[in-house]
Amino acid sequence: MATKLSFTFQFPLEKSSKSFQRNPNLALSNPNHCDGFGFSKKSSGFRGQLSLKENALQGEVTQSTNSETTLLSPTSLPSSSKLVLVVGGTGGVGQLVVAALLKRNIKSRLLLRDPEKAVSLFGNQDEEKLQIFKGDTRNPADLDPSMFEGVTHVICCTGTTAFPSKRWDGDNTPERVDWEGVRNLISALPLSLKRVVLVSSVGVTKFNELPWSIMNLFGVLKYKKKGEDFLRESGLPFTIIRAGRLTDGPYTSYDLNTLLQATAGQRRAVVIGQGDKLVGEVSRLVVAEACIQALDIEFTEGKIYEINSVEGEGPGTDPEKWQQLFKTPQT
Repeated sequence: MATKLSFTFQFPLEKSSKSFQRNPNLALSNPNHCDGFGFSKKSSGFRGQLSLKENALQGEVTQSTNSETTLLSPTSLPSSSKLVLVVGGTGGVGQLVVAALLKRNIKSRLLLRDPEKAVSLFGNQDEEKLQIFKGDTRNPADLDPSMFEGVTHVICCTGTTAFPSKRWDGDNTPERVDWEGVRNLISALPLSLKRVVLVSSVGVTKFNELPWSIMNLFGVLKYKKKGEDFLRESGLPFTIIRAGRLTDGPYTSYDLNTLLQATAGQRRAVVIGQGDKLVGEVSRLVVAEACIQALDIEFTEGKIYEINSVEGEGPGTDPEKWQQLFKTPQT
């Protein structure tokens, strides 16, 4: 049975409180979920390393000393009528989705196995901004209808590693997470939703072909494709974002203020494709922003997009630029 947890916190970005009815000395452990391509959450060796700035955001788009634009720090925005359920909200992409929603004053609800991780990342938020439900998508009994009441949009960022690792402990395999968990979630969602955005991976349609078959040795691409297909056939309004190899982050040892200051280095330009033809890398920050932008772009409903990021100036948080990118994908 799902458990709802309440928060009481006024929302200064400068610090994150951790008074979530818990042992205040509880340390944040690495989440079982990672996202997208299923690579290890260590970012060493990836291009576009995280650039962190020490000063707190003051509502404006900030720049680091080498003019890197912060994707997740738009100017102050009015509150939204949306209620966005984020599944996998403490993973590499999910935590950036949640941080961006909070910055935009969009009410969010998280479905998490371990709510303590949300407190470590986002602090104790007022329930009008952030709600937490404890549950596991691998267990259908956890997906109580109450957790979906009032939800208008869903962003699912769950995932695990492609190859056996410690993150597979506790039956956290691709089959259980990318297929069974996604299937259980979609089966429980109400048809009244305005959009479901699912983060998947490039290469899912070619998992029997080299080099993708190497990545798929333990089924990660096959199971992601099964999750995609189940969503497509569900009758729910959907958008699927297939990410390339993920760079920048994950930032699971940081707090909300740090998340909001993360940048995509020099790889801010965005390439969007269709037909599963893109090969390359993508910043987790870009994937998170693409998910949020897709919620409001009507023509992305029922579509599947691949996404990479390359060196150059990108769309940032500009809705018009994102609309143009989604409107003219590479095929």
